[in-house]
Amino acid sequence: MTVMKTSMRNFFAHKGRMALSAIAVLLSVAFVTGTLVFTDTMGTTFDKLFAATSSDVTVSAKGASDSGETQSDNGKPPVMPASVVDKVGGADGVKSAEGTVFSTSVTVVDADKDNLSPTSGAPTIVGNWNANDARTMKISSGNAPRGPDQIVVDADTADKHDLKLGDEIGVISAVGTHEAKVSGIAEFQVTNPGAAIFYLDTETAQKALVGERGVYTNVNITAANGFTDAQVKKNVSAELGGAYKVQTAKEIADANAKDVGEFMGVMKYAMLGFAGIAFLVGIFLIINTFSMLVAQRTREIGLMRAIGSSRGQVNRSVLVEALLLGVFGSVLGVAGGVGLAVGLMKLMSATGMNLSTDDLTIAWTTPAVGLLLGIVVTVLAAYVPARRAGKVSPMAALRDAGAPLDAKAGLVRAVIGLLLTGAGGYCLYLASAAAKASEGSMWLGGGIVLSLIGFVVIGPLLAGAVVRVLGAALLRAFGPVGRMAERNALRNPRRTGATGAALMIGLALVACLSVVGSSMVASATDQLDKTVGTDFIIQSDTGQLITPQAVKAAKSAEGVKNVTEYKWTQADFTTPDGKTLKETAITAADPSYATDLATEVVAGKLADAYRPDSMSVHEKFAEDHGVELGSKIAVDFKDGRTADLTVRAITSSDVVIDAGAMYTSIDTMAKYVPADRMPLDQLLFASAKEGQEAAAYKSLKDALHDYPQYEVRDQTDYKEALKGQIDQLLNMIYGLLALAIIVAILGVVNTLALSVVERTREIGLMRAIGLSRRQLRRMIRLESVVIALFGALLGLGLGMGWGATAQQLLALEGLKVLDIPWPTIIGVFIGSAFVGLFAALVPAFRAGRMNVLNAIATE
Repeated sequence: MTVMKTSMRNFFAHKGRMALSAIAVLLSVAFVTGTLVFTDTMGTTFDKLFAATSSDVTVSAKGASDSGETQSDNGKPPVMPASVVDKVGGADGVKSAEGTVFSTSVTVVDADKDNLSPTSGAPTIVGNWNANDARTMKISSGNAPRGPDQIVVDADTADKHDLKLGDEIGVISAVGTHEAKVSGIAEFQVTNPGAAIFYLDTETAQKALVGERGVYTNVNITAANGFTDAQVKKNVSAELGGAYKVQTAKEIADANAKDVGEFMGVMKYAMLGFAGIAFLVGIFLIINTFSMLVAQRTREIGLMRAIGSSRGQVNRSVLVEALLLGVFGSVLGVAGGVGLAVGLMKLMSATGMNLSTDDLTIAWTTPAVGLLLGIVVTVLAAYVPARRAGKVSPMAALRDAGAPLDAKAGLVRAVIGLLLTGAGGYCLYLASAAAKASEGSMWLGGGIVLSLIGFVVIGPLLAGAVVRVLGAALLRAFGPVGRMAERNALRNPRRTGATGAALMIGLALVACLSVVGSSMVASATDQLDKTVGTDFIIQSDTGQLITPQAVKAAKSAEGVKNVTEYKWTQADFTTPDGKTLKETAITAADPSYATDLATEVVAGKLADAYRPDSMSVHEKFAEDHGVELGSKIAVDFKDGRTADLTVRAITSSDVVIDAGAMYTSIDTMAKYVPADRMPLDQLLFASAKEGQEAAAYKSLKDALHDYPQYEVRDQTDYKEALKGQIDQLLNMIYGLLALAIIVAILGVVNTLALSVVERTREIGLMRAIGLSRRQLRRMIRLESVVIALFGALLGLGLGMGWGATAQQLLALEGLKVLDIPWPTIIGVFIGSAFVGLFAALVPAFRAGRMNVLNAIATE
C-alpha cells in the first residue's frame, strides 16, 4: 500500500514531465487500435454487401471465378445458353430462376468522353436490371431501363459526376460502344464500397457486353420454402450434370470475403508494422523519461532507502508509475484509435471508397490488444530505470540531486555493441555477395536487425565522437554558447545516444527506401533507354484490355508508321524432357515487336520466333528443360488447340522488361485459337514516321480520345509515370513512418525539457554570472540541433548501407543501377536540424523564463 501511495504521489507530482511519454504511448496505441477498427469495419461492410447481393444459389458459366467474377482474356464474360435457365427452373426446390448478364471488363463514359469509372480501384459493373439487384437497389428517380436507348446509374456515381436523367452515356466493351441515355437513378440499400454500377435491359446487355442474344453469365436461383440452399445446390448440380459452377450464397460470400480479406490482411499487417516501429521509438522515450526522473530523485530515493525502503519497494514504485503512465496513455490511445478509424473512413470516402460509420466495428479484442500492448511496452521500457532506482544506496541522500547514475557507456555495452554491429555488417556483406536473391534476402534481413540493434547499443559510444565532430563543424562558430551546448550534449552519452537512436530508426528506413526506390527508377529507365525502340506505348493504367475498336483507332492515326499488338495468354507446355507445365504464360506479338524491344538473345534470332509455328524461350527455361534451337514444344493454348512449335530463339533471362517472356507471333496463335476466343491486347507499341514524332503523338491522343481508359505515352511520359508510381508508394510509406518520427521528436522535446529541469540550479548560476536569456535559449536550441543531427547522421548512414545492399539483390533480378538520391538525403539531414530547432522551442522558452534566484535555490 505504501508503494502504491508513493507511486501515485510521484506520478501526479511529475505528471507534466511524463506528458510527452504519455502522448507517445497514446499515438502508438491509437495507430494499432485505429488499424484494427478500420480493417474490421471494412470487413463488416463487404460482408454485408456480399450477403445482401447474393441469391440463394447461383449458377455461373465455365471460366467464372469462385467469387462470381466473370472475366476472360477476350474481354467478354463467359456465358451459358438461355436454356440453362429453364433447365434449372425445373429442379426440385427451385422457387424461381432468373438469367443475368454482367461484365466488369467495361469502361463507361459521359457525353464528353470522360471516364465515369471509380478512381479508387473499385470495379465498374454493367449488367441487366434483374429481380436480385432490385432487392439491394431502389430506383429513386426515373424508371428501369425499357429499351436499348435507356440506362440506369447508381446514385453515388450520378452525384460524383453530376449525371441527370436524359444525360448521354457510352458503354465501351470488347463488342463495341453502346450509347444510351440515363433513364433512372438507383440508390443502394446497403453500403456501396465504391463500385460504379450501370443497368441495361436484358436484351441490350447481352448485345452490348457479349455480342449475342439468348445467353447469360449467371442464373440467380431463389430456394422454395422448406429447402435449404445446400439442398437446392445439390438438386441443381444433378440437373446440370456438373457442366456449370453451382454455389450457395454463403460460398460466394466466403469467396468474395477471402479475396477482400487477402488485400485487407496485407494492408492491416503493413500498418501494424509501422505501429510497431512507433512503439520501438517510444521505448527510447520512456526509458529516457524514467532514467532522468530517477536521476533527478536520487536524493529522495536515497532517503527512502535510509529510512527502511527495500530495493524491491523502490523498484516496484517506479514500475507502478510506469503502469499508471501505460494505463493513462493506452486508454486515451484506444479512444483516439476509434477516432482515427473514423477519420480514415472519411478519407477513403473522399477518394471514392464509401464506408459508413453505421458499420463501425469495434471487437472486444481491439481495445484489449491496445491496452495490453501499451501497458506492457511501457512497463518493460521502464524496467531498466526501475532496476537502477533499486540500486540507489542510502548514501545517495548526501549527494546532489540529479547526479547522473551512469555518465559513460560501460565497457561491456561497447563490446556488445561492436560485436552486434560487426555481425550486422558481415550479414550485409554476405547479402551483397549472394548468388541468388532468395538467399541474399535472408542475410539482408539479419543484417538490418543486427546492425540496427548494434547501433542502438553502441549509440552512447558513438555520441561522444560524432557530437564532437558536429560541434567542431557547427557549434564552435557560436562561441562560448556553442561550446556549452556541445558539453551539455556530451554530459550524458547514454541519454544522447538513446534520444538520437529514436530518430535514427525512422530516418534509417526513410534512407533505405529512398535508395531502393531511386535505384529501381534508374534501373528501369536505363533498361528503357537500352531496349525499347518504339516511340509510343499505349496501355490502361487500371489493367483494362485494349478493345479491337481502340486498336483500329490507333492504327488510323496520322504520322504513325506501324502499331505493334501485344497479347498474353496461358497454355500447357510439354517440353522435350517429357514434363508438362500447366498454365504457363506465352506472349503473342506482331513481328515488329522484335525491333520495338531489343531483347538480348543468347542463341538464334528473335525475328525467327515470329515465323509460322515458331517461338522463343528464355535461357533459364531452356536450361531447366533441355531445350535447344530446333527443339519442339507442344503448346496447348487456353481456349484453343495444341500446336507443335519450334524454338527459333533463346533470350536472356537477365532482363527487367518482359523478364521470363516466351514469344510467338499473333498469326501463329490465331491459327490454333478461334477468333472469338483470341485474347485482347494487353498494350500497343507505336512508331512514328521519321521526323513526325510530335505529329504522331498528337494524332494518337486524338484518335484515342473516345477511349479515355487508355493512356498514350512517349518514352519520357512512360519514365515519368513509372517514377510517379514508385514515388506514390514511397510517399505513402513515408507518411506511415511519420508516426515514428513524430514520436522521436517528442523524445527530443522530452529529453530537453527534463534536462532543463535537471539543470535548474546550473541555469540559475549561469544567468547570475551574466548569461542572457537569449544566449540561454540559443544554447538549448543548439544542443537540440546537435542531438537531432547526431540521430540523422546515424540513421541516414545506416539506411544508405541497407539500401545499397538491397540494390545488390535487385541487381540479380536485372535492376543493376545503384542510385543514391542525394537531394533527398541532404534534404532530410537539413530537415533534421529544423526538427531539432522545433523540438527546442518550448524547453528553451521555459528555461528563459526561470527566476534566477529561485533557480539558484533549487536543490
